[in-house]
Amino acid sequence: MKLFSDELVNEAARINHVADLSHATIGETLLVAQYLEQKTGQPFIRMDQGSPGLPVNAYGTEAEKAALDRGANNQYPAAAGVPELKHEASRFVKAFMDIDISARACIPTVGSVAGSFGAFIACCQRDEKKNKVLFIDPGFPIQKSQLRILGIEWKNFDIYPYRGEALRQKLEEEVKDGDIAAIIYSNPNNPAWISLEEGELQIIGDIATKHDIIILEDLAYFAMDSRRDLSKPFQAPFVRTVARYTDNYILMLSASKIFSYAGGRIALVCISDKLFDRQFPALARRYNDSGVFGATFTASIQYMITSGCTASTQYAYAEMLRLSTEGVINFVDDTKAYAERARKMKNIFTDNGFTITYPTDVTEDIADGFFFSLSYPGLTGGELAKELIAYGVSSINLDTTGSLQPGVRACTSRMRDELYPVLEERMKAFREDHPFTEYN
Repeated sequence: MKLFSDELVNEAARINHVADLSHATIGETLLVAQYLEQKTGQPFIRMDQGSPGLPVNAYGTEAEKAALDRGANNQYPAAAGVPELKHEASRFVKAFMDIDISARACIPTVGSVAGSFGAFIACCQRDEKKNKVLFIDPGFPIQKSQLRILGIEWKNFDIYPYRGEALRQKLEEEVKDGDIAAIIYSNPNNPAWISLEEGELQIIGDIATKHDIIILEDLAYFAMDSRRDLSKPFQAPFVRTVARYTDNYILMLSASKIFSYAGGRIALVCISDKLFDRQFPALARRYNDSGVFGATFTASIQYMITSGCTASTQYAYAEMLRLSTEGVINFVDDTKAYAERARKMKNIFTDNGFTITYPTDVTEDIADGFFFSLSYPGLTGGELAKELIAYGVSSINLDTTGSLQPGVRACTSRMRDELYPVLEERMKAFREDHPFTEYN
């Protein structure tokens, strides 16, 4: 039996001006869930918004307090970032990825969202012939919203049928017109938690070099692959990255998830040294500057968006990176709770007839972590998202992420121990109300 009547769910949508719950955005779903929870007192299983669900890293907090106490915020922060953060970013990338990027090419941004916004501009203005972005989907919907604001066109495809060597032919097909400026993906993936394997990253790197395309690698969930121990600095295994296979890359590293420092709005854009120093006449003409990619990105583009990052927050991020590189902070262990939550939640869902929409990578099952994907026999992603709302479970339709598979995204971050029995009870009711025989 449904927890909320169809009439009440429709009321929640109407009051919050949500036109279609089947294709609701994260923010719209959040509003509907909050309305139902507040009106009825029934707790929601919140799988909609990917906000951190762990305590903030205390070392960062103390470092930021110390920076405030010594007056770090009395001056405007430099666009390129404080030297301490740039230095520690370079060391961190070497320690956990085994990639060499100089400190000068590590630029702080106000969250990865600001980083991708600036990167889209720089990538799509460097060459008049290259003016589109290619998304390897499913992906983060906000990044397409950024392109709408900027008036930049994009192409996208669902990677589901193109894993492994099949990815090469698909990418060649998508970039053949010569108008792709950048390719973007997240790894591990939001929303499906698939992880590109080394062979796939090499394919992407080969395509980038061959066609002069810049790869935007979103590493928001850095080292959160529960299948291998990525916690030891300067020791293999290292985090997988396209940076091993091309010089045309921009890495986006965020403090939001690995350090639960989301409120600080701090991230890094780490640009390969060769790309950082590359000169583009189109950039020079547009901005009346040197046209050197790194300098233009930092001073002529990113600074116009954010005017720099809060100085005290930069010192916090620098300290968390430093202590991670020195082995004092084990941010990988600190975030393992998400994997445990995913394992428990997946078991409840699959015990009640659900399947994992994106279940495997090329050679192994996907890891447990921050997100996973769910399907149910006979229901589209929109139908499933709307039905789950009636049982007190909020999620988002996978089609809002560029996926062509019928299902929803589930986030583990807000799950609490006392909610597992609640989820189990509700999903048992869901299965009873949606027997498989209806669809066989």
